[in-house]
Amino acid sequence: MGASAVLGVSVRRLNRRAMHPLLPLCVFWLLPLALTLEEDSPLDNVPRRSVPYHRENARLFHEEGVFNYSTMLLREDLDLLFLGAREALYALDLKDISKKIASVKWESTKQQKDDCKNKGKDAETECSNYIRILHQMDDNRMYVCGTNAFDPECDYMSYENGKLTLEKKAEDGKGKCPFDPFQRYASIMAENHLYSATSINFLGSEPVIMRSSPVSIRTEFKNSWLNEPTFVSMAQMPESHLSEVGDDDKVYLFFSEAAVECDCYNKLVVSRVARVCKGDLGGQRTLQKKWTSFLKARMDCPVLESQLPYIIQDTYRLCDPQKHWKDCLFYAIFIPQSDTSDLSAVCAYRVSDISKVFAEGKFKTPVAVETSFIKWVMYSGDVPKPRPGACIDNEARKAGINQTLDLPDWTLQFIRDRPLMDQAIHPIGEKPLLVRRGATFTRIIANQVQAADGGKYHVMFIGTEEGTMLKAVNYDGEMFIIEEVQLFQPPEPIKILKFSNITGQLYVGADSGALQMSLATCERSSSCMDCVLARDPYCGWDKDVGKCVVLSNSQRELIQSLKGGDASLCPDADPVKPMNRSIWPGGNLKLRCPSPSNLAQTSWERDGRPLTPSTRLRFLRDELLILNATDSDAGQYRCLSVELSKAARYTSTVAAYQVSMIAGPGEGTATLPEARTDGPSVAGLQAVIGLLVVCLVALLAWNFYKGHLPLPWNCSKKNRAQSQETPDQDAPRPAAAEVKPLVSGTNNGRNNNHPREEAAFSLAEEEDGPKVNLPSLQYIDDESEI
Repeated sequence: MGASAVLGVSVRRLNRRAMHPLLPLCVFWLLPLALTLEEDSPLDNVPRRSVPYHRENARLFHEEGVFNYSTMLLREDLDLLFLGAREALYALDLKDISKKIASVKWESTKQQKDDCKNKGKDAETECSNYIRILHQMDDNRMYVCGTNAFDPECDYMSYENGKLTLEKKAEDGKGKCPFDPFQRYASIMAENHLYSATSINFLGSEPVIMRSSPVSIRTEFKNSWLNEPTFVSMAQMPESHLSEVGDDDKVYLFFSEAAVECDCYNKLVVSRVARVCKGDLGGQRTLQKKWTSFLKARMDCPVLESQLPYIIQDTYRLCDPQKHWKDCLFYAIFIPQSDTSDLSAVCAYRVSDISKVFAEGKFKTPVAVETSFIKWVMYSGDVPKPRPGACIDNEARKAGINQTLDLPDWTLQFIRDRPLMDQAIHPIGEKPLLVRRGATFTRIIANQVQAADGGKYHVMFIGTEEGTMLKAVNYDGEMFIIEEVQLFQPPEPIKILKFSNITGQLYVGADSGALQMSLATCERSSSCMDCVLARDPYCGWDKDVGKCVVLSNSQRELIQSLKGGDASLCPDADPVKPMNRSIWPGGNLKLRCPSPSNLAQTSWERDGRPLTPSTRLRFLRDELLILNATDSDAGQYRCLSVELSKAARYTSTVAAYQVSMIAGPGEGTATLPEARTDGPSVAGLQAVIGLLVVCLVALLAWNFYKGHLPLPWNCSKKNRAQSQETPDQDAPRPAAAEVKPLVSGTNNGRNNNHPREEAAFSLAEEEDGPKVNLPSLQYIDDESEI
């Protein structure tokens, strides 16, 4: 139970009675308890290793003037990565994407851009051709579509002899590709048939889920089918494979939309999964050229008993090729729909659970109430046969229904009015795999890895809005984040993720460029203990070579302990050789100790005895500062890292130093000097202060002598004389003198790097006006006089 729930339940119980005088006291007593529970909650999952941005972290591809690298197609048969960006397509070396093999431009015409601008769109950001669809076809050509300045268009692209070519066979892209380059969409290519989910009109107000060929099939324009959806992703499932009932393959769509079934004043957004049958041809009379197999259900990912459901952002289908399709999983990331929370979550779903809801679950039906308001409730009447939304199977074929065109109208009318399932899809374990506070999750992929113990583990790679990549594994319910790597600087959202098991590389796309990084980053562990405690399924310690190596690249037995992190399997480490450092009495010294893990705590020893922080010994992150050193600070220092795993607590020496005192300045680094209250430097400091006081007195005397500063008694005499000479207020005033500019030689208005001279000015007189004499003004223009 979350902290807010504890507080809420307690208050509700108290409210059942009359207001008690102790109620405020109870609330204030429960509040600290709630805060304590929040602090102990596993929301701040800390990655074991944080890797700051460095250009060596990944290989980057970027071309000047081109942005939005958000569409990718892996062609492992050609060793190429095809990359779609704004008005450009690229063929990159799959092993090193910084090497461009070929490219082709696909720009909107000037007329198309002018039309887009005249319709009120931004000429710089919206009226361009953003590549959005990029799929491989059976004949090895590629099908590509772009927004084309809010006029979607598709074409065919081929790669031959190191050259990319667009065939210029322009096809209408409406319903296939979005008009708006910043609108979410989804698409897949299955058996040369394009399945797409996007908007079919310029305004984006008519969303559709469509198959373009051989027969164009789409959804109905009804709120009960799609109600202001935001499309996320698509995936196909080979459910006809080894099917005992002769079932058809399915295409699954993940999206979010405004809930029609919600009895609430404000719009509530919910997450959905929908599916259609690949063999669907539409109905004969009812639902002509419309899906007859469209069903949808709500997806739940409960996060801390949140009152508002979390919204799906991305999914990834993970299947074991040696298992049945029912064992496949969907990994999905969710974010809150309100700005009051900064949590992101990952939930996992079994395909078999989703399929069961669609095959056996109850339907929701709209019911009109007295206030002319439509309420959605569970349908309890008779369900037609064949079952609405079901694919054509053996039972239907026995009844003479061999295709959807043969379905009876009763079945089609039922599914037209009731596409929503009553039961929601729940994640595995009824809870998220990962909940984390911080940067919002944007994309996810997962990879199955076989470890040294023979077990198979699912490693998740999660992209964030701040351009970081999380690498995480769930070990029997324990969520362990191996590392977090900063990939883009300045930070920007990650928009697409792909990986290749052939190259062992991860491919990432963002607005500024695309990059690749290795799935296995074993080289970051420099010791056996660090390698084992990293608990990375890709890595193990090779005793023969003394390195942390990739498991799949080694034929020898490696040391690895994933579930427990048992570093006692490691051989005794070689002692760390101390580095010599010198310091003089009264000096300062900095000793570095880079911690190998965010989960470890560092401590310091001197000559085998623990050190504690003091005014002269400062324990900072990754370093120790010795201030105002004395002879007692000499000795051997060791920095120890203490890390707790499920197996035990392990201590290792990270760094060692031999510090010696010398008579003069040595290798010490002067940092953060502090005032001393004793020692040989006090007398010198006092002498310096006395000399400064003497100089200040001499400077004041010289300025009084020169007249730069008036003496106090001269000021009082002058004021009295001026008051006596003041004319009567009724006396006639002289004519206003004409003001002339100040003149100070030829260097007036320039810098002060010139000899001292006296500045004087006078006021020019009128011919008959009185003469006004002003005392001359002197100034100091040389900094040496101050």
